[in-house]
Amino acid sequence: MSQKCHEFSCRVYYEDTDLAGVVYYANYLKFIERARSEWIRKLGINQKKMMVEQKKVFTVRRVEADYLSSAKFDDTLLIKTKIEKLTSARVVLSQDIFVKGVIIFKAIVTIACVNLFKGISRIPVNIFQIMLEYKKKNIFIDE
Repeated sequence: MSQKCHEFSCRVYYEDTDLAGVVYYANYLKFIERARSEWIRKLGINQKKMMVEQKKVFTVRRVEADYLSSAKFDDTLLIKTKIEKLTSARVVLSQDIFVKGVIIFKAIVTIACVNLFKGISRIPVNIFQIMLEYKKKNIFIDE
């Protein structure tokens, strides 16, 4: 049985492509960033509030990406995000992009919780618990 995940859809616009109408390679990172942000929002986590009240933010620490095929102008992308590993200060996510059911891009993204003034920090307990429950129950959250 495969783990359920968050799904986020978006369309490829002209601004996302090169002259040939193919998505510029760096834009895949923008697409998965949007999907991650929406996943966090759907979990009920307010990142702005976390920053203001707890002086903590999530930041990307590492990305491993495999470009398997190309998306093109006007394609609809489906980005699937799931937790692979959760520690007290980091979350490792797999993020896959599909076009018409075919995987075209795979990434493993490590996000770390950092204190705005001190560097790496523990994920706030309430947020860690939300993520832990999500991982345990394989909750399906869609758009």
